[in-house]
Amino acid sequence: MKRRRLVTITAAAVPLVGAAVYVPVTAFAAPATTAAVTPAAAGYTCAPFQLPAPDGTAVESVTATSVPAGNYVVPGTPPLGGATVPDVPAHCEVTVTLTHPGLNDHAKVQVWLPQTGWNGRFQAVGGAAYQANDQGGGLAAAVKSGYATATTDAGVGNAFDTSWALNSAGQINTGLLQNFASRSVHEMTVVSKQVVADVYGHAASYSYFNGCSTGGRQGYAEAQLYPNDYNGINADAPAINWNQFEVSTLWPQVVMSEEHTYPTTCEFNAFNAAVLKACDKLDGAVDGLISNPAACDFDPRRLIGTTIQCDGKPVTITAADADVVRKIWDGPRDANGKRLWSGLPVGADFSVLAATKTATDGTTTGDPFFVPAVWVATFVEKNPAFSSANLTYAQFDQIFQKARAQYDGVIADNNPNLSAFRKAGGKLITWQGAADQIIPTGGTVDYRQKVDATMGGTKKVDEFYRVFLAPGVAHCGLQGGGVDDMASLTKWVEQGKAPSVLHATLTNPSGQSFTRDVCRYPMVSRYTGHGDVANPADFRCVSASRG
Repeated sequence: MKRRRLVTITAAAVPLVGAAVYVPVTAFAAPATTAAVTPAAAGYTCAPFQLPAPDGTAVESVTATSVPAGNYVVPGTPPLGGATVPDVPAHCEVTVTLTHPGLNDHAKVQVWLPQTGWNGRFQAVGGAAYQANDQGGGLAAAVKSGYATATTDAGVGNAFDTSWALNSAGQINTGLLQNFASRSVHEMTVVSKQVVADVYGHAASYSYFNGCSTGGRQGYAEAQLYPNDYNGINADAPAINWNQFEVSTLWPQVVMSEEHTYPTTCEFNAFNAAVLKACDKLDGAVDGLISNPAACDFDPRRLIGTTIQCDGKPVTITAADADVVRKIWDGPRDANGKRLWSGLPVGADFSVLAATKTATDGTTTGDPFFVPAVWVATFVEKNPAFSSANLTYAQFDQIFQKARAQYDGVIADNNPNLSAFRKAGGKLITWQGAADQIIPTGGTVDYRQKVDATMGGTKKVDEFYRVFLAPGVAHCGLQGGGVDDMASLTKWVEQGKAPSVLHATLTNPSGQSFTRDVCRYPMVSRYTGHGDVANPADFRCVSASRG
């Protein structure tokens, strides 16, 4: 097939509606093998070209920019911006803007294509919080690893911007919510695959999706709704069960308000130090990590009466402090005592979900985490001024049920029937920190258990979908090169070698880092009893009942 060349940057409006061809910065490991490389033609340049629009959309514009090799600085400020990706190779950046006629939306698709050294693969990257797209760091890292790569902003704002949620009448902008939930990622996939084929003269040999948090949820939406889009999906710390986990992460604020007790960060840290001391040794090694938090039955009441030092002053742990911690770990319950969702994992940091603020008069109140607070205020209550800082248990229960009734059909992404994805030959990997302080790890486990129950049990599901829980790791905490997830996924997809473990770099609370094999669920890591606890070879994956 004759290769089409991209020529220099111009702008072009291409108002075409035609047949579709659906199918927090993510780290990208180098692929396990190298597919056939199709180098760009001599004199490679970049320019827009006409594209068929996915069904139900129109292409508003196409632009192309030739970008020289150099360092890439991620726009914005930490934690999502500000980082530098060094030595990004020369590439072409194609931007396609899509709209859904009648909705007045404008969803940008960015496609980055390496000028030379393309590895023959396509990799899409996901977003974070309320942002559908990658900030650019994931794209730059993917291009650096040889991928053609893409992301979409879905026509919505950045991670902390939900101004798009309500229309002028104060009602939910259902079109943009659908974009954010799933539609735009599929349309991005369709467009990007076409761009890749046009640029290099043939389609990518393999297509992958990579994301964490919101990006993880997007990956699950793809597997459930558009099972033919990707050969492999790496969906980490996934924000699935959106309503349950979003509303549930307000539970620590509800508990503190109802109990009129607001432990300080120092006091919360004392409970985590105590639980680590009690449960670290359960896997046979004292290494600063709790390998199986589910087996940890530490009772926070054991600390009642204990005196600790906070800012140089003695503080005594009270029964009220212990009760707050117990209820936060236990998770939200309704008025009849039925558990609604998982609580904060044992050993996870309290400071995000149980944050407080103190007024000038010394009064302490709750300070709810932005993401769930905005979900409840703007989407559920449709009142951006609504405060979730002082919810009662009864109000919390009402909001939980109200959110599920309104949005489970739009953004839950928790359908356990992955038969179509399995039939298409897809492979799905998820890792999540066992100490995830933002998305309860129990939600991911709950979903996997439901898939097992729906699709024939653990052994059959392991043939195409595997979950790995990393001890001591916080939310998306293995990003930045700390795990070989993409390399493992590539081997599985292209060579049929399913990963029994992921190789990761873990860090304990003392700041010590070491490599460790992260076991696939439901296995857990256990020390053999001899050798160096920093040596992964001295641990084995065993049944959780033995962990």
